[in-house]
Amino acid sequence: MPTHSDAVADGALPENGPPQAGAWRRVRREFSGAPVLAALAVLALVVGAALLAPWLGTVDPTAIDPGARLKPPFGDYLFGTDAFGRDIWSRVVYGARVSLVAGLGAALVSVTLGLVIGVIAGWFRTLDGLIMRTMDAVMAIPGILLAIALVSVTGASLATVLVAITIPEIPRVVRLVRGQILSVRGEPYVEAALALGTPLPLLLWRHLVPSTVAPLTVQGTYVFASAMLTEAILSFLGAGIPPEIASWGNIMSEGRMYFRMLPGLILFPGLFLSLTVLSVNILGDALRDALDPKMTRRT
Repeated sequence: MPTHSDAVADGALPENGPPQAGAWRRVRREFSGAPVLAALAVLALVVGAALLAPWLGTVDPTAIDPGARLKPPFGDYLFGTDAFGRDIWSRVVYGARVSLVAGLGAALVSVTLGLVIGVIAGWFRTLDGLIMRTMDAVMAIPGILLAIALVSVTGASLATVLVAITIPEIPRVVRLVRGQILSVRGEPYVEAALALGTPLPLLLWRHLVPSTVAPLTVQGTYVFASAMLTEAILSFLGAGIPPEIASWGNIMSEGRMYFRMLPGLILFPGLFLSLTVLSVNILGDALRDALDPKMTRRT
């Protein structure tokens, strides 16, 4: 009987273990770099602040104090106050929750729906044309305009903003998954599973979906960052999160009239947003370099 050593010698198995092991070694290598470690530190601080907001010297982010209007930063109030006397530090910290929920929610929903639709398009050729033309039609609509239209029709709420952010991202995920399915559906192991009578749901789950995990992980990080930025833009334009809810976009929108007097009203939430989006994108690039063997060989 052939042994594992014989299989390695014949080239049937890689000497250093399965491909997944090599991928995770590349992930560890990429994540040991200074930029990625800095990005992880920033995200840890932002997530930690959002989770521990009540214990970080914050007050009710919606509490109004007419006697403390437009206070400068680094005095009685760490980041100052806005035109209603609300503590900017508290609003920035609690606003992180909205941005993170928007990013995570959009990433999870778009990746999940995109995976299902992409697998269907890639495997069932009779539905492929209809699905992809529909996705092309959605992609032809500017995402911001679609989001503004949805919010205008249904009203401003976190759920509406999540839907408005997610819809433009789904076609990108569908195209990615469809391409992966098309690239592996003719592989010998897939044909062997078909010949053995493997039920179609099991075949798709065991042999096709795993090939999409790496690219979906990378795409999910980009959706996460894009969703946070889109939510902030919508809120800044007054078409996003309701004004009474603290979000980074709302804080910047309310502070733009007083930018010359107190630039921190925009700079503080803008800095948090920029660093968070940049950190997520850095992690996405690191994951792409680690999980894409072709790119690893080119570099």
